[in-house]
Amino acid sequence: MKNLILTVRCESKRGIVSATAGFLADMGCNIVDSSQFDDLSTKAFFMRTSFIPETGATLEKLEEAFKAVADEHGMEFEFFDPANKVKTVIMVSRFGHCLNDILYRWRIGALPIDIVAVVSNHRDYEKLVLDNDLPFHHISIKDGDKKAAEDELMTLVESTGAELIVLARYMQVLSDTLCQKMSGRIINIHHSFLPSFKGANPYKQAFQRGVKLIGATAHYVTADLDEGPIIEQDTARVTHAQSAPDYVAIGRDVECQVLSRAIHAHVQQRTCLTGNRVIVFPASPGAYASERMG
Repeated sequence: MKNLILTVRCESKRGIVSATAGFLADMGCNIVDSSQFDDLSTKAFFMRTSFIPETGATLEKLEEAFKAVADEHGMEFEFFDPANKVKTVIMVSRFGHCLNDILYRWRIGALPIDIVAVVSNHRDYEKLVLDNDLPFHHISIKDGDKKAAEDELMTLVESTGAELIVLARYMQVLSDTLCQKMSGRIINIHHSFLPSFKGANPYKQAFQRGVKLIGATAHYVTADLDEGPIIEQDTARVTHAQSAPDYVAIGRDVECQVLSRAIHAHVQQRTCLTGNRVIVFPASPGAYASERMG
């Protein structure tokens, strides 16, 4: 028997957890784990429940039957089967560390996604992608016509049925139109410094300022470039004895880990967007297990 997932979003009030748990019990389902959050500032309630249908209830039957409970409590809800892997487009430019990491995790089953295409504005990683038996698409901006390139990208997204775009160090700014169209379905990774450095050579700037912590941030993409709702972050310590290239190498590893964790949270239905914030629930038992070790 396999796990299914139910996510719920509604106004915070009494009886929601009881109604949901009672419904699942009546449908012959055993709850494996459940996480919930009351946002006291907005009076919104969020819940993610992982469960096993022990008497043969199907996803379709559960969805239809739960509508009465949802109507009674004003819920927005979705049922998911984690076995249905999210169709994903990976985008990369000339820094390949995140792409390599994603491909490895995908290959061993540690990152449960269905990569339907890899897109790049360069051809540096075309052979790597093709060697992994994945389709590679070279989409570059010709004669400054950015709209034509994005139209080509959206045609690809629609033809593949992609549900998620991952910017694995894709060094082009996406238009407002594309960001709005794919709202909540584009994940980006970028460096994070304390203090923050923008522009060219951020690691060199950090080195020159004697930064002691460097890191990475994965977030949903909005029109505000690197200021979208944050999904995942991490840091690593550096010292005065390390060079600017050392900072780059250390940051590279952190970026890979943070991006993969953000993708995992998204495709496991553990993220809930609320305004400029992202609620990230913990993973269910066994969610990180891979199909093989290497």
